[in-house]
Amino acid sequence: MLSNSIDQLAVYFILMTAISVPLGLYMARVFSHEHTFLDPVLSPIERLIYKICGINPEVEMGWAGYAISMLAFSLVSMIFLYALQRLQYYLPLNPQGLPGVPPGLAFNTAASFTTNTNWQAYSGEQTLSYLTQMVGLTSHNFLSAASGIAIAAAVIRGFARRSATTIGNFWVDLTRTTLWVLLPISVIFALILIWQGVPDNFSPYVNATTLEGASQSIAEGPIASQEIIKELGTNGGGFMNTNSAHPYENPTPLTNLIEMLAILAIGAGLTHTFGKMVGDRKQGWALFAVMSILFFAGAAPAMWAEQHGNPQFSRMGINQHASATQSGGNMEGKEVRFGIVESAMWASVTTDTSCGAVNSMHDSFTPLGGLIPLINMQLGEVIFGGVGSGLYGMIVMAVLAVFIAGLMVGRTPEYLGKKIEAREMKLAMLYVLIFPAVILIPTAIGVVLPAGLSSISNPGPHGLSQILYGYTEAGANNGSAFGGLNANVPYYNVTIAIVMLLGRFMMAIPALAIAGSVAGKKATAASAGTFPTDGVSFVLLLIGVILIVGALTFFCADALGPIVEQLLMMAGKLF
Repeated sequence: MLSNSIDQLAVYFILMTAISVPLGLYMARVFSHEHTFLDPVLSPIERLIYKICGINPEVEMGWAGYAISMLAFSLVSMIFLYALQRLQYYLPLNPQGLPGVPPGLAFNTAASFTTNTNWQAYSGEQTLSYLTQMVGLTSHNFLSAASGIAIAAAVIRGFARRSATTIGNFWVDLTRTTLWVLLPISVIFALILIWQGVPDNFSPYVNATTLEGASQSIAEGPIASQEIIKELGTNGGGFMNTNSAHPYENPTPLTNLIEMLAILAIGAGLTHTFGKMVGDRKQGWALFAVMSILFFAGAAPAMWAEQHGNPQFSRMGINQHASATQSGGNMEGKEVRFGIVESAMWASVTTDTSCGAVNSMHDSFTPLGGLIPLINMQLGEVIFGGVGSGLYGMIVMAVLAVFIAGLMVGRTPEYLGKKIEAREMKLAMLYVLIFPAVILIPTAIGVVLPAGLSSISNPGPHGLSQILYGYTEAGANNGSAFGGLNANVPYYNVTIAIVMLLGRFMMAIPALAIAGSVAGKKATAASAGTFPTDGVSFVLLLIGVILIVGALTFFCADALGPIVEQLLMMAGKLF
């Protein structure tokens, strides 16, 4: 790695950490219904929402009621988004007169934004009207993110409470997350993006004449208001087809930094929320340390691979070294205003969470550079992870880690004083097994069916990488397209939509069930035989468990795709 990449990575991590601590403690106050400085403004709005919707905020739910409410809300919001897309031609705020979205694509998009995946098999500015972008996609960016954070808050309560039968009220958590966390931050940073040149208007597209005399349509619209929540809520769905590589979504190095910080802010902050709500902030710092180590373990090799470029070019005498006149390395698929370092860092950041935003095309990365985003997702999106899903995924892995530690010493495992018994382990293993199943099974089917193979742009290992990445980002609810895969066909629209739905809800339910199970248990006092879960030993054990589970489930598939492609490139047999 070059020194400038180390400096940029260090500065980013320091800023992200500095933001995450106060944000996490603030969210703990929000979920605990403690006083905040926004209460005088937001509390009347909160009460009005409860009155209109008929919600009794004093009534809490068990884990099953919480899960049913979450599923019902997601189903209704998905149907609404599907209908909005299909009917957009007849609705206002459609100055381009865009037609209704075809059924298969509308189903895929509705599933994508409902599950916080925000995978896009279409060109945003050529497919969706302003009304659909705002009322459909932007509202889902808020609500699907708030749903994930609400689930995380419920899981935290499960471990924080003693002999309880409830873990909170889904509708209250959803409302408070949206009002107290997502909206205020989004308003502030949307204004900053507008200041930096991101458009936010209802104007029709501009028809311009290029220097060559050709006609070009320049899209604009309400972009800034969607841009910030797509990053903050780890949504990733861009207004423009090229996402955050487009200068209207991400015009300057400052907006690039702000958007990258927004991607990790809540996911990192929730670790401190966890520590505060369970009454031991060291527990939160331990999870933060695990996430941070895995973050550096991915970002560093991705940046190194892209900076060193293609070794076959070096054999041909092409100079790939960075200098005052050239960036060096692999600049294919990257924006000049960001360069290699910020492009590779963004790729790592966006796949460390469930955010699908991109500022470069992952299909153009070197095989090793493209492998890192793939591995980041295959580890279960627990490296900070999506808003909410990253934390409860990490807690499930922590449960698995303390169980393994208990087996080593012949003692009943405990986490935060709660005994981890057969029920919790069955649910944890269900969580762990669902994830690879919803990815590897459709990938295996896709590489043998003509309908699956017809959409790849490259044969051989790279084609496998395209299909594997497509289902991995769907199962991980990430949404970052590898590129090169023509996913806007009936086969992929349907299968990827199903994988997104399974990856979201089939993993959230076991996490909530674990929370409900441990909430009813009493906490036992720590003794000399208790395995501490706030120290270095636990951090290393948890990292080991995450890596071993990821390797056991995905290494063989990766070996046939990006790993063999990297070896062929190094051997000079792949160009």
